[in-house]
Amino acid sequence: MAIPVIEAVPNISEGRRTEVLKALSQAVTRVSDVFLLDQSADPSHNRCVLTIVGTANPLLDALLAIYDVASKDIDLRVHRGVHPRLGIVDVVPFVPLHDASMTDCVELARRLARAVAERFAVPVFLYGEAATRPERRALEMIRRGQFEGLTKKMANDVWRPDFGPSAPHPSAGASVVGAREPLIAFNVNLETDDVSAARAIARTIRERDGGLSGVKALGVRLEHRGLVQVSINLTDYETTPLHLVFGTVEREATQRGIGIVDTEIVGLVPMAAMAGVASDVLRLDPLSQNQVLETRLQSLAGPLPYHFGVAK
Repeated sequence: MAIPVIEAVPNISEGRRTEVLKALSQAVTRVSDVFLLDQSADPSHNRCVLTIVGTANPLLDALLAIYDVASKDIDLRVHRGVHPRLGIVDVVPFVPLHDASMTDCVELARRLARAVAERFAVPVFLYGEAATRPERRALEMIRRGQFEGLTKKMANDVWRPDFGPSAPHPSAGASVVGAREPLIAFNVNLETDDVSAARAIARTIRERDGGLSGVKALGVRLEHRGLVQVSINLTDYETTPLHLVFGTVEREATQRGIGIVDTEIVGLVPMAAMAGVASDVLRLDPLSQNQVLETRLQSLAGPLPYHFGVAK
């Protein structure tokens, strides 16, 4: 009998304190039959991203353990970072892998949302394929106004959460849980400290402003590096390949007399997205095979009673 395997990519509002980052990873590794494939953290974004895989029930246990650590160690009233956020565990998307369907992911998203609301008194919004309202399909629409604007936003009946209290948790804010296809988090670091240039490039390339299909982007300043970044989510790498995204950013930067220092991929990337693309063309520092999703999955195949693969 086929066993559905699902990927979860929790984004947590902590990217600086090593003891908290360690506690978050240990929360995952203590759960049997769940595997931590990647952990990325950035001090300027003040955010970390975990990539974990497993079957539904162990994944649920691991994610609740993450919420438990975050609820004890993170307080959004004192949290500062350049990345938009509205919760200590800001967003948790589920992605179908081997023998899993989007329906499986939507069901798990609802189970997690209900459990988080009941256990931690945190309001939860459903997004993506799990969304219950059209205006909640896009993550950025839910997150608009961030933690600081959440009380006012949730006072409007349109923004009542799908689960949990009708007002934000004082220190934990709210959380967004959903289901989606794989995406690529791709950052381009520019040779300037002018954040207005990064924001202008982001406006040019993102889909909602008439740019590239499947591209979401914002411009931010990385204080710890003394430069600015075009932070990109590529939600459809088949329609808009990664090299086209990079080439467009490079062209826009060159027109402004700005060079590119380097780029980075946050988390894991599907092998198909890198087919025929050399890491030096993208100015990656360099892409490790351990950042390729299928490679990491195959490295786990030995000790597991089931086969990992990427659903298509």
